[in-house]
Amino acid sequence: MNATDVVTQGLAAPGAEISLWSMFWGAHFVVKFVMLGLLAASVWCWAIIIDKTLLFSRSRRSMDRFEEIFWSGQSLEELYRTLAERHTTSMASVFVAAMREWKRSFEGSSRAFAGLAQRIDKVLDVSIAREVERLESKLLVLATIGSSAPFIGLFGTVWGIMTSFRSIAASKNTSLAVVAPGIAEALFATAIGLFAAIPAVIAYNKLQAEAAKQQARLEGFADEFSAILSRQIDERIAA
Repeated sequence: MNATDVVTQGLAAPGAEISLWSMFWGAHFVVKFVMLGLLAASVWCWAIIIDKTLLFSRSRRSMDRFEEIFWSGQSLEELYRTLAERHTTSMASVFVAAMREWKRSFEGSSRAFAGLAQRIDKVLDVSIAREVERLESKLLVLATIGSSAPFIGLFGTVWGIMTSFRSIAASKNTSLAVVAPGIAEALFATAIGLFAAIPAVIAYNKLQAEAAKQQARLEGFADEFSAILSRQIDERIAA
């Protein structure tokens, strides 16, 4: 790239209007690539934020409904038959997995009472881990973008400022009207980086906290349900 090209691309004409579009269009192609990548990352972040917000809302309502039915006094066998025919998630999925192991042990030709409580606990742990993994999936993307986007934007800014200084040296004109547009174009990359990073960081912290709350609810239910099944196991062995 010769000096004339650098002057043309790196500097706007004195007195020219500086808009967001003009800053993007006048930036170096490397800075443009950085800006487009950050904008794509921002769109990806918002898609994840909306998807996870809806997922956590559905999961919270599902747990509320299930707990209401579970503690209503309905037979566990009847509740299991109802849920086993459906695609279950969240707390209902944990319940179905534990009841399936329970029924396998009691309905076989040889009833396997020994170690049943431990097997049910392991099934509950695996089911909870699977549900937590579903809740936390893609949250790492928010954390990655939130931590890296400012630095990527800073890279674009540094590159843009280097290009501007080369343009200034080629034009031999250091007036503010000539220098300002190139600097503004460079700083625009950092602004886009922050635009992508700030919502990602805030959403990650909030969604991670919500995932931890739902995990705690699942673990609390698993402990209570495990105690109920353990009591029934003792009663059946004693009988």
